[in-house]
Amino acid sequence: MRKLTLVLVLLITSLSTALSQGLYSPGSPKDDGRFAASTKQVNQFFRRFNAEESQDGQKRYYSGDPMYRDRELRGQFISILFDNETSGISNNLKSDFLRDVLAENLPLFLNFHREGWFAEVSSIFMYKGKRENVTLFLKIQPEGLGYEWVIDKVNFEPFKDVFKKPTGSEKGFLHPLSHELGFMNLRRAFQDSDTPEAFTPKEYEPDYLTLFLYEMKKGNIRFETISDVKFHFFQINNWYFELNQFNRPGFNTGWLIGNLVKLNTGDKETILKYIYDQK
Repeated sequence: MRKLTLVLVLLITSLSTALSQGLYSPGSPKDDGRFAASTKQVNQFFRRFNAEESQDGQKRYYSGDPMYRDRELRGQFISILFDNETSGISNNLKSDFLRDVLAENLPLFLNFHREGWFAEVSSIFMYKGKRENVTLFLKIQPEGLGYEWVIDKVNFEPFKDVFKKPTGSEKGFLHPLSHELGFMNLRRAFQDSDTPEAFTPKEYEPDYLTLFLYEMKKGNIRFETISDVKFHFFQINNWYFELNQFNRPGFNTGWLIGNLVKLNTGDKETILKYIYDQK
């Protein structure tokens, strides 16, 4: 099977500004030009979140440098990595997040190569003569001496309309003694029913990615364009945040945290289901 490769170029021009109210300390940065190079790329978001570059973005900090992952610098950086114009994230929630991330005994960092974050790519494909919205989910995996992005899941409404597994009284039923009849009553699933999925296990879920690739190989689906990209992060213990690209006038632009949620038990699974099912 020919390998399917998707290259995402994530480059924007952006500037960021400090919050109108300090989150980390009374000395939280105001825009004085020191942060003029912030958040131009997703990789830079990682470096700034971890305090692995200088305020002007001109110097990288590595392990052994006294400024590498400096706590105060991290507080200043993270304070300006939120969408302050449209997200509606409260200052109290941001303060709680900073408190956990900057904990002196166990600070929390992001790792580009570690599990716990993935991309959501909104795209447009042609399917049966119609332009259809397709959501692709990509993750990072090791490859040779480096890493690569791979397509992990797909959300495609036309497929979801086909697989609507009946429940309750409409669910399919094969008698527990069907084996004594040589399973001849499978006719009910394969001939008399238009929902053969009704005779599958309770935990059965259609593999939409396999169906999508099959239709593509048959020439029934054709790629058109990418319309939007965002990223979902679960790497910070007990927190979820969404990274979005904001192109607008002013300083609070670029790759910024557009959604922030403090997780309780079961919240991660609920959020993932919402993201993948788009419900």
